[in-house]
Amino acid sequence: MLTYLEDLGTLAVRKALDLTVQKVSRRGFLGGSATFALAVYATDASAFERWKTGGTDMPHGVVEDPMVFVSIDADGTVTLVAHRSEMGTGARTSLPMIMADEMEADWDRVVIVQAEGDEPKYGNQNTDGSRSMRHHIQAARKIGGSVRHMLAAAAAERWGVSASEVVVENHVVRHGDKSLGFGDLAEAAMAMPVPAHEDIAYKSPDAFRYTGKGEVQITDLHDITTGKAVYGGDVTVPGMKVAMAVRPPVVGGKVVRFDASEALALPGVVGVYELPHSIPPAGFAPLGGVAVVADDTWTAIKARDLITIEWDDGPHAGYNSDTFMEEMKATALEKGNALRTQGDPDGAFANAARVFGHTYTGDHIAHIAMEPPVALAQVQGGMAEIWAPVQSPYQARTDIAAALEMDVANVKVNVTLLGGGFGRKSKADFATEAALLSKMAGVPVRMQWTREDDVRHSFYHTTSAERIEVALNAEDRVTGWRHNSVAPSIVSTFAPDSGYQFPVENGMGHVDVPFDIANISCENGKAMAHTRIGWFRAVSNVPRAFAIGSFVGELAAELGRDEKEMWLELIGAPRTIDPAASGFPETYWNYGEPPGQGFDIQTGRLAHVLETAAAGIGYGKALPDGEGIGLAVHRSFVSYVGCAAHVKMVDGRITVPELHLAIDCGFAANPERIASQMEGAAVMGMTVALDSSITYRDGAVVQANYYDYDVVRADNFPRKVVTHIVPHDFATPSTGVGEPGLPPIAPAIANAVFKASGTRRRGLPMGRTI
Repeated sequence: MLTYLEDLGTLAVRKALDLTVQKVSRRGFLGGSATFALAVYATDASAFERWKTGGTDMPHGVVEDPMVFVSIDADGTVTLVAHRSEMGTGARTSLPMIMADEMEADWDRVVIVQAEGDEPKYGNQNTDGSRSMRHHIQAARKIGGSVRHMLAAAAAERWGVSASEVVVENHVVRHGDKSLGFGDLAEAAMAMPVPAHEDIAYKSPDAFRYTGKGEVQITDLHDITTGKAVYGGDVTVPGMKVAMAVRPPVVGGKVVRFDASEALALPGVVGVYELPHSIPPAGFAPLGGVAVVADDTWTAIKARDLITIEWDDGPHAGYNSDTFMEEMKATALEKGNALRTQGDPDGAFANAARVFGHTYTGDHIAHIAMEPPVALAQVQGGMAEIWAPVQSPYQARTDIAAALEMDVANVKVNVTLLGGGFGRKSKADFATEAALLSKMAGVPVRMQWTREDDVRHSFYHTTSAERIEVALNAEDRVTGWRHNSVAPSIVSTFAPDSGYQFPVENGMGHVDVPFDIANISCENGKAMAHTRIGWFRAVSNVPRAFAIGSFVGELAAELGRDEKEMWLELIGAPRTIDPAASGFPETYWNYGEPPGQGFDIQTGRLAHVLETAAAGIGYGKALPDGEGIGLAVHRSFVSYVGCAAHVKMVDGRITVPELHLAIDCGFAANPERIASQMEGAAVMGMTVALDSSITYRDGAVVQANYYDYDVVRADNFPRKVVTHIVPHDFATPSTGVGEPGLPPIAPAIANAVFKASGTRRRGLPMGRTI
C-alpha cells in the first residue's frame, strides 16, 4: 500500500523502521531557492530541451494550455487542476507542484482541484503504466512557464517597461520599487496570448524552488491524517441508497433463474434487479448477476444473502488452476512461437557442452487495494453523474455512457481519492453497475463491493510458466539463451483469445532481456484464458523478473560464481541496445516510448543500480548460518531498479530484516514520493513473493478474504528499507516510478532464501516457511 501518512507520528515510525532515502550524489538540483528575473532565465536548449514521449500517442494526447489548468483569483489564490487520479503516487501533488514552481507561485497560496473525466479538455487521464510524470512533466513546466511569462508581460504593459526587466518571485511581480501581486495582475495576465514553447524563458533546474527537493508534502496530507479526505465510499447525496450484488461465480456464467422473495420482504429493501449479462470478451463490462438496492449497507448485505440463484456456469466451469499450471509447464518445455531471434540460438544449443535450465511459475494475483471497489451514481432526467475512485475517469465515462445508451456529453464522472489502485481501478465495472442500478431503481445508488467481492470477481494478474535455458561451452561460459513464456493474455479480456501474448506483454521483461549474449531466442507458448485477465502493478514484468532473476542466481550457484559478478557478466559493458540489431521483433513495445529520446535500454544504468543496492546492503559481508543476501535487477517502465534483500531463517520461517532498492528514473522531480513508492513496492513485492495466490476450482475462485489471501504483515516487514535514488539533471527524461520497484523484489528474496536455507523456490508465491 502506497503510504500518504507523513505526519509526525508516521515520521516517528519511519525513523524507527529506518525507512530512509539515500541520494547517491547531491549534485546541482538540490540547490536552494533564488530570485528570478525574466531576463536571467536560461533560454538555451540545455535549460529545457524538449524530448518526444509516447504521451502524444495516447488517446487525446497531452494538453499544455494554461487556460485549462490554471486560474488566479483577485486575492492571489492560484488554483491548479490535477487531471491524474491520486492513489498514493503523488501525481495530484507533483504535477501541480511543477506548474507552481515554473510560474513562481507560493505553494502556500495554491489550491488544487481534481479534474472530472474529460480527456478532450485535459488530455489523457489514464493513470496507470507509470506515465504521469513521464508524459506530463514537460507539459507542467510549459503551463507554469506560460503563466509566469503572461504575468510578467501584463506587468510590463501596465508599467510601460520591457518584460525582460520584470522580476517574478514567489507570488510577487516587481520592477524596481514597484510591485504587484498575482491577484492584481490576474485578469490582465490571463488575457495575454499564451506564448509558444520557444518564447518562454524557463528556469534552469538549479533554480527550482520545489521541484527535485522532496520537501513539498502531498496536498491532501492534512485531510487524510484527520479523516476528512474523501474516498469513493465517503460520498453521499440526498436520497442515496446502497447496492450489493451476487455475481456469477464463474466468468461467463449467467443467471438461469432467481428467487428474491425473502429479500424483498426485508424492511428497507428498495428492489432486487438482474444486472445485464456480459459475454467474454467484454472489456470492462460488469459480469452480470443479481443486485439488491436498500436503504443502508447492512440491509443490502442481509438481503443479498437471502437471494437464491440458479447459474449456468458457462464454458469455463471446468477451469482448475492446478491442472492448468501443469499444462503450461508442459507447453513451456516445447518450442514456442519465435518472438526474438538474435544470432544462431539453435546452433548454440546444438553445440553446447551442456544445457542448464529451469521453469518458474506464478499463480493468478488479485490487487486487493485497501479500499474495495465502490461508486455512487445518480441517473435522472437523461443525465448521469458518477463519483468514483477510478484510475481512468474518461474510460469510465465512455463505458457508462455506452451501458446507459446515453451520449457521453450527458455523463459526468467525478474522481475521488483512491484507497489504492494497482491497475484494478482502471477497470470501472463497479461504476457501470452503480449507473445501471440507479437507472433501474430511479434513485441515487452507491454500489459497494465487499472484500469477498473484490477477491472473487477481479481482473486478475495472469498465471504463468517461464522456461529459461542457457547453452554453456566447455569453459562454462554462456553462449546461448532461450526463454519460453507461457501465460494467458490480457488481450483476451478485450478480443477473441488467440492464446498468445501480445507485443505490449512481450516487451515487459521478455524480448527486451538486456544480456550481452551472442545467441538469444525469446519464444511464446499458447495458453488460453479462463478468467478475466487484467493488469496488476508492473504487469508481465512480475513473472519475467522473477524467472530471470532467480535463474541468474541459480546459474551463479551452479557454476560456483559470485551472484553479483554473474549479473554484471551477463549485462555486459555499458551500451545502448539497438533493438533491430539485437533481433527484437518489429512490434517491440518500449512502454510506448519512441527510440532515440533517452528511453532506450542502457545497460550501464542497469548495472549501476545493481551495484548501488549491493553496496548499500553490504553485499559480500560475512553472515551467520541461516542468513543470506540475494540480488536482482530489472528494467521496466523505462526505469532501472536494483534490489538487495537480506533473508534470515527463523525456525524455518522466512524473514527479511533489510531491503535496499536503488532506482534510476531519470530526473527525480519529487524524491519524497519516489521513496514512498519504493516502500510501497517493498510491501507489495514481499506479498507477491511470499503470499499472493488466487486459485480456481471448477471455474470459481477459491480464496475470499485476507484469511486465505494473505498479505505481508508488520511482523515480517523489513525493519530497514533504504531507497537509493540515482540523480540526473533535467536533460535525462523522467521515467516510471509507481511500478518498477516491484519486479526485482521476489527474485532477490528467492536468491537470498537459497543462500540462507539451501532451498530453491521456483514458484510464486514461495510461502513463508521452508
